[in-house]
Amino acid sequence: MLIKKLALAGIFALSASTAMAACAFENSQEVKTLSAGFEAWKAVTDAMAECGNVSAELDQEFRTKQPAAFAADPSLYAVGGVSNGTVTPLINEGTIRPLDDLVAEYGGNLTPNQLIRVDGQIMAIAMMVNTQHLMYRTDIFADLGLDVPTTYDEVLAAAAAIKEAGVVEYPLGATMASGWNLAQDFNNMFLGFGGTFYNADSTPAVNSEAGVKALEMMKALTEYMDPEYLVSDSTYVQQQFQQGKIAMANLWASRGAAMNDEAESQVVGKVGSAMAPIAMEGGAPATTLWWDGIVIAKNIPDDLAEAAFRVAMEGLDEEMVTANNADAIWLIPGYVPDEMAAGAIATATATPTPISYPSTSQMGLMHTAIGNELDSFFTGDRSAEETLAAIEEAYTSAAKEAGLLQ
Repeated sequence: MLIKKLALAGIFALSASTAMAACAFENSQEVKTLSAGFEAWKAVTDAMAECGNVSAELDQEFRTKQPAAFAADPSLYAVGGVSNGTVTPLINEGTIRPLDDLVAEYGGNLTPNQLIRVDGQIMAIAMMVNTQHLMYRTDIFADLGLDVPTTYDEVLAAAAAIKEAGVVEYPLGATMASGWNLAQDFNNMFLGFGGTFYNADSTPAVNSEAGVKALEMMKALTEYMDPEYLVSDSTYVQQQFQQGKIAMANLWASRGAAMNDEAESQVVGKVGSAMAPIAMEGGAPATTLWWDGIVIAKNIPDDLAEAAFRVAMEGLDEEMVTANNADAIWLIPGYVPDEMAAGAIATATATPTPISYPSTSQMGLMHTAIGNELDSFFTGDRSAEETLAAIEEAYTSAAKEAGLLQ
């Protein structure tokens, strides 16, 4: 499914129907969920909990816990929160169930764009689209007379001006925590420079001009960041914004609502969003497009699966969206885009368009290899070329073990 079509359909397919009651049924089964911990998942799981007997675990390390938890028999969770970047291991291991029968009976409010199919079967229900895009302090840019950057060269120029003005501790923030986050920042920049992760025969292709350029640009950007950027995940960057410590970051759209949360943000009304910057002339925004949604465990009784799906549908209804409109770019009828969605919409509709994050076994292995090897470049222990060679070696070893390479 093309994420661009998914995104646009979700953004503009608004509904005028009446919101449903808090919960259409009283749940008697114990339903446990495991998902990421950002605001959209809190909104969805809170709505699910209105049905009773729901316990939600919101954990940013969900992606490392889910494979083993869902492989257990019985599964440790009934509902999983996934994305196009994290669902692949569950599909490959056969630990989530097709949802066609449940959708036919209880999914009447779902739109076709929410149905994620694999080999013709519905394996997940998408609830939102997400992407990393540029967030910036509108007041600082206005005060300094700066234009909003559209390229990474312009990001560097704006960062230099902001540093010279001394109006924040650090001009830039970035989700560059060692491991998955750092790898994803590289993925964005690498694709922005026209890179290809692997060849048609699954051999690696990151040790390339695009790979070197991506690392060099990332390193240049770190000159304007908190020196502890290798511990900086999405929550870290969100809090840097909220505490007035940074002026720019390529951050997940799902974090936008937190900027205007008066209970925790000092910059309410001062953060805007724009298209993710491009890395090279004529290129797509240097980012990837994602969907987030739910899956149901295979290794649970059918009656629990039915209850879990019904509870999930209550969490993904129009009433939830109306109450939490700003928390995501929802694919659920009733969503009305706000100003903080502007950057994600501009990114998803750019020409050329960023690619959807590849949901393939090869990409899962490549992402892990990148995350394991990149630190050495940023700590100065390896050159760009040495780091990229180490990534290819680690990927090749894992791909051979997985039977993807001879």
